[in-house]
Amino acid sequence: MSRKLLTYLGNLINDVERLLPFIFRQGGPPPALSLAAQPSYWTVNCDSSQHRPYSFKDLLGDGFLWAVPKHRRSIEKRLKRKFGFPEYSWKLLKVKTHLRNCNQCGHDYEAGVLCTNCYQKVREETKLMQEKIQEELGLEPIEKDVIVLYEGERKEQPAEFLNGKRIVEMPKLRPMWFTKNLLQKTTQQPATTKEVKPNDLA
Repeated sequence: MSRKLLTYLGNLINDVERLLPFIFRQGGPPPALSLAAQPSYWTVNCDSSQHRPYSFKDLLGDGFLWAVPKHRRSIEKRLKRKFGFPEYSWKLLKVKTHLRNCNQCGHDYEAGVLCTNCYQKVREETKLMQEKIQEELGLEPIEKDVIVLYEGERKEQPAEFLNGKRIVEMPKLRPMWFTKNLLQKTTQQPATTKEVKPNDLA
């Protein structure tokens, strides 16, 4: 393929060189076609008494070839790559075997992905909490813990827990799916050993 391409380029250059004397009667291109960044080839390399015939290879110099496709991909091949082939791999109609049923809301979701319905509820609740925090506390950067309490939860918290913290109260009851354990820090100490002993044996 590369040999054919080089032969084609060589023939093209020879044809252009044969046409150049008819286009440019002075034996070379006009000065307007020369580059401004480099000196003209005719003023530097040529003698006033002896003129070289203009060569199109001087313009190309050390060129390189691009690895481009030679033929256009047909419509049939494009459709097979996009939709597949019915007898081997049909990409449009595939049975999904990794669907699960959410235990909280009952909607279907893909395994390994959060339930979209439950996640949408979490996003809406988070947006309401952010708006309430911005409304009461503003955007002042104070290095204190911010605690979001729902209706009737302030009386349940001890005074030591609320001391020195920024409190934001939501004017509604806590949603059923938003448990209080998410806001509490763990009290269990990390394990020091990596051995796991079975229990309740015989």
